[in-house]
Amino acid sequence: MKKLIVAIAILTLIWACSNSEANNKGSEASSETAAANAPKEIDGEKIYRQNCVICHGLYGDMGASGAFNLTTSELTVEERIQVITNGRNAMTSFKALLNEEKIKAVAEYTLELKK
Repeated sequence: MKKLIVAIAILTLIWACSNSEANNKGSEASSETAAANAPKEIDGEKIYRQNCVICHGLYGDMGASGAFNLTTSELTVEERIQVITNGRNAMTSFKALLNEEKIKAVAEYTLELKK
């Protein structure tokens, strides 16, 4: 009888430890999933390079097709958001292509191009 109780106790201990590891793996997986689903920071520079370099150039001073020189621009972030969203002169509107967060990220990035 004593051997049976010891065997049950050992089996219970093994079972409890194995469940603990499974729970830890589950929580690790859920935290990895949460990290994957967390909102990612929008890269304004990347969006600028994809959409704006053609006219403004890599450093903002190319001026192709009448594009304004971003290195000398005095526009505020809000004004830049308006121009990117609605367009101006020869510049097309990007409101159909980029959401508000992406437009804001690009506007903020263009401030870094100022000399």
